[in-house]
Amino acid sequence: MFPIIPANSAAAPSGNDEGIFGFGHTGSTYTAISNLVSNTGVVASDTAGVGSVRNDLAACEFGGDQGIFGFGYTLSPVAPAGMTNLVSNTGVVASDVSAVGTARTDLAACSFGGDQGIFGFGTTGSNVATTNLVSNTGVVASDTAGVGTVRKSLAACEFGGDQGIFGFGTISGTEYSLTNLVSNTGVVASDTAGVGKARVKAEGCHYDYDKGIFGFGNYFYNTYTAITNLVSTTGVVASDTAGIGTVRNALGGCQYGQDKAIFGYGNASGSVTAVTNLVSTTGVVASDTAGVGTARNSTTACSFN
Repeated sequence: MFPIIPANSAAAPSGNDEGIFGFGHTGSTYTAISNLVSNTGVVASDTAGVGSVRNDLAACEFGGDQGIFGFGYTLSPVAPAGMTNLVSNTGVVASDVSAVGTARTDLAACSFGGDQGIFGFGTTGSNVATTNLVSNTGVVASDTAGVGTVRKSLAACEFGGDQGIFGFGTISGTEYSLTNLVSNTGVVASDTAGVGKARVKAEGCHYDYDKGIFGFGNYFYNTYTAITNLVSTTGVVASDTAGIGTVRNALGGCQYGQDKAIFGYGNASGSVTAVTNLVSTTGVVASDTAGVGTARNSTTACSFN
């Protein structure tokens, strides 16, 4: 007998159960270490780094249960990179995959379409709006011409179950709060007028299956903040919510437990930190949880499993 499914009901989406923070700058050197996040938001101790050490990279989920780290700034050579590292559905980071697309740093990434991803914007030395799609098998496509204001040090997250949004960032010392929506086919839209405090090096993540949140960052020449801005199921960014937790920038964030999120690590007024802040299913940010693992900034994170 077939199961009876009530009208207008839907099963909760699978995936996004665990997360991973990876790479970054410890205050003295670049690293490739990673820290897993359990489905209850507990951060694990360091896992030895795999892949080229670098910072100012981006990460997103793909395939419904895997992740990818990509691009960034390497030490050997000292230059923007285009390489990527896949993350398995058990949280294992793979060795470097040769670069595809324009090598750059200070970019952002998010998932879209339920099982694909997109890297976008950043700097090659000059700011760009270039994007690169990630297939549901983790293959990064060549460059797509940029749409929207070229900028770096921005953030991104998923919303609506299958769409994405890039937001905030800077160019030539001017900070922005404008956003660019990403359709469920990976098409980036033109600029949407900014809402909330214009800032750089904020972070974005997905929560409650179909919503997003931007948080933290800095403005006015290193005035650090913990303010957040919720993203609705239709991609509308809300006004500022007063910050909770250590003010900082250059942190990472990802979904865990399928419907919750976590912000972690970062640069706290000039000192690296490993503190984390959990985000509830209603988008409420919790106070600091003591840091686990190597304190660092310019890291990134994504969900898997």
